Amino acid sequence: MSEIDQLSINALRFLAVDAVQKANSGHPGAPLGDAPITYLLFHKYMRHNPKHSKWTNRDRFVLSNGHASAMLYSVLHLSGYDVTIEDLEQFRQYGSRTPGHPELGDTDGVEVTTGPLGQGFAMAVGMAIAEKHLAAIYNKPGYDLVDHYTYGICGDGDMMEGVSHEAASLAGTLGLGKLIFLYDDNLISLDGPTDLSFTEDVEKRFEAYHWHVQKVADGNDLDAISKAIDNAKAVKDKPSIIAVRTIIGYGSPKAGTNKAHGEPLGAEAVKETKKNLGWPEDKIFYVPEEAYKNWHTILDRGAKDEAAWNDLFAAYKKEHPELAAEFERVQAGKLKEGWEKSLPSFPADSKPVATRTAGNLVMNGFAKEVPELIGGAADLTASTKTILKDTTNFHIDPAGRNIWFGVREFAMCAAVNGMAAHGGVIPYGSTFFTFSDYCKPALRLAAIMKSHSIFVYTHDSIGLGEDGPTHQPIEHLMALRAVPHLTDLRPADANETSAAWRLALERKSPSFFALSRQDLPILDPAKHDIYDGVSHGAYIIEPGGDSPDLLIVSTGAEVWQVLKAVDVLKKDGLQIRVVSMPSWKIFEEQSEDYKASIFPDHLPKLAVEAGSTLGWWKYVGRHGDVIGLDRFGASAPGTLALEKLGFGVDNIVARAKKLIEVAQKSEVTVAGK
Repeated sequence: MSEIDQLSINALRFLAVDAVQKANSGHPGAPLGDAPITYLLFHKYMRHNPKHSKWTNRDRFVLSNGHASAMLYSVLHLSGYDVTIEDLEQFRQYGSRTPGHPELGDTDGVEVTTGPLGQGFAMAVGMAIAEKHLAAIYNKPGYDLVDHYTYGICGDGDMMEGVSHEAASLAGTLGLGKLIFLYDDNLISLDGPTDLSFTEDVEKRFEAYHWHVQKVADGNDLDAISKAIDNAKAVKDKPSIIAVRTIIGYGSPKAGTNKAHGEPLGAEAVKETKKNLGWPEDKIFYVPEEAYKNWHTILDRGAKDEAAWNDLFAAYKKEHPELAAEFERVQAGKLKEGWEKSLPSFPADSKPVATRTAGNLVMNGFAKEVPELIGGAADLTASTKTILKDTTNFHIDPAGRNIWFGVREFAMCAAVNGMAAHGGVIPYGSTFFTFSDYCKPALRLAAIMKSHSIFVYTHDSIGLGEDGPTHQPIEHLMALRAVPHLTDLRPADANETSAAWRLALERKSPSFFALSRQDLPILDPAKHDIYDGVSHGAYIIEPGGDSPDLLIVSTGAEVWQVLKAVDVLKKDGLQIRVVSMPSWKIFEEQSEDYKASIFPDHLPKLAVEAGSTLGWWKYVGRHGDVIGLDRFGASAPGTLALEKLGFGVDNIVARAKKLIEVAQKSEVTVAGK
């Protein structure tokens, strides 16, 4: 290792150590051990332009072990990104651009939000999928327009998490040759030596997943690491992992122990570490000018790389103008003008159709006008109905838009997030709604990142029938409604499904669908402006005259049970207003006046939804009522399960009449006073 390499690596190490020490919080061990790997990637291998961190053809870097964030912020600063020394000094402080774990949008150069272990690894797989897909579509002879790598660093914790197993298996199956991970194999986890809980042969596991696998014995041997990266780049048909034996807390008195993992070294230990590595003991956030000069050679090289790509794209535009225009559009995240005209509308006299089936008709209706849509299911394509018909399987042809994710729900949703973060595609993943439990951590990260990720869940209630309680979602809808920035979409029919898909594409933030297995009648598009209604989150589908006796609000398939009940109530001379509420999230974005117009204070209110009652009281009030489920379902034909558990017409009618009776008595009492 040359003197300038060593100086530059130590500058990286001690910026991170000083940031952790000043914050009195963080993880110094990984930066001390992984700095040589990080230096090589950013300084030698990665093609990136720190002055334009969103350059389309940049190599992507994912720090899956996001607790090493101080190292990432420090390397971004040294490389010339918009991360200052002052930012490093504010590490982990309120409102800073250097939060405790990397957050997309907070810090220039951070590609994805990481920290929950394993998810960064899986998102990197998604990035590599997006790169391979876009390259297959847009690259032409002499024009490798999309030609970049996804690099990552991961640790033992990532390797233990189940999502990394799922994602690694998927990546090997898909032959993602431009995915290269360096595994920080330091034999230490937070609790102590990894052999307390983690004794498998990771390299053999990855060989079984069809990865290209190498091992480097010394994490400070730049030549050996470089050779391994070169070897990895030469393998085109497999993802690569390089297990690098590092020493956690390298150079510190706590080196090689879990004491270096998740807490500051302490003032005296920091001084001793600096002394051991030949660094000035009395200086903090110090970078020698020679180190800055060496790091900043990235800037000139990055600018030239981007300029060369810009020249390539200019020539590409002349030779392939239509493709170039489409490439610019999808990279900008803009939908094709007028695409929404391709959305199907369903006349009221159409045959009843499940919203999962309607979803398939809608997706295939707009698929040609939204070529950036790509995704698939977790081995449930025939059930979730999310196949795109006029395209191929990604595994056979990477230009294909159908991905067979296999029974890997968590990895699927995390990969969807990675694809969205990469850009140029609008990705979706689908499975049964009850299995959103497996996906929840990825949905949460999608919401934190505000990524344009779409999650299609079907079999949305006890109405799915005989599979019983294990497959019948109860709490899922409310649990996901509680996630900030995540849009819920539970349409009542095919037309609401069409409107919901339009909103999912237009909103450019994470959304999930909850779609029915059972067939449902069709709302009349001539009678209702359904897109307008859905775009407000809730809207009136049955006014109930000038002076309704009761308001019933419902979502999804239960809307139709409510409408049947209203027909019965009308025969008894009662006037009922019915509100369809396909999205709580969108409704809460509306003005207070609009909300009051939908839920006026003077009307008694009943909510009907085949799921947890939690949360509905906000809309019906403490004197209202909710027909829901605060128990698990039952194995039975769907219609019978709904009837037995309270969603039959008779029960809705009875509960509605009881509310009206109580309200009328209350009015008489008030009048008497």
